[in-house]
Amino acid sequence: MSGANTEMVDERKVEYVLGGQGTPAVVLENGLGATLDWWAKVWPEVVTESQVLAYNRAGYGRSDEGMAPRDGMQVVGELRALLHARGVSPPYVLVGHSLGGLYMQLFARQHPDEVAALVLVDSTHPDQVKGAGSLERWPVWLKWLFNAVTSPTAKQELEQLDATGTQVSALPVDGVVPVWVLSAARASGSATELGQDVDRKRADIARLYPGSVQVWVDSGHGIPLERPDAVVQAIREALRASRGVQKVP
Repeated sequence: MSGANTEMVDERKVEYVLGGQGTPAVVLENGLGATLDWWAKVWPEVVTESQVLAYNRAGYGRSDEGMAPRDGMQVVGELRALLHARGVSPPYVLVGHSLGGLYMQLFARQHPDEVAALVLVDSTHPDQVKGAGSLERWPVWLKWLFNAVTSPTAKQELEQLDATGTQVSALPVDGVVPVWVLSAARASGSATELGQDVDRKRADIARLYPGSVQVWVDSGHGIPLERPDAVVQAIREALRASRGVQKVP
């Protein structure tokens, strides 16, 4: 995405884009192995609505590698440090895709006073790698493919996924924070035990957040690229809700 800058935060270079005006600020969090370019179709629409920040986590793009372990607590701490360094004040509309959604769930549960709304875009479930989804039960071909095409940082994040999920589950949900859950209707379709488990957990995300708005999107897992309009719509609704603006029929 054009216009990306770098900032030294806690002696580590972080790549980010920051634009727009207005509150609450919208914060975009990438999925596993993804960079801020995944938001390229969402950014132009949302930046006209409010201040928006997208960034690359440690070890992605031009961002320096971060401290280990690469679990949710570390990621959320680094994100908050970046927001503070750039003077982006809370509360935030947190938007996270895939694993980024799990990180944003942790942010919202750790710091509910800093969150205006939460938008989960085909988010990872806190129990994603428990039960039938356990990494040990992945088929050999899937393990091989993941190891072949992913970076060391992505591997470290995957290794910490269960720990991150446990961190999320250990904290209560703040029922005051409005939540939108965008779920991919065409993501899996697999009859395997792993595929069915993924689909069950995808449907279960909304249950974790009573009163949340769940939208089934005609898309695969890559909703920000395939259906950016659905993401933009959810963010706009989250901004309206946080500003106390009634939705127009």
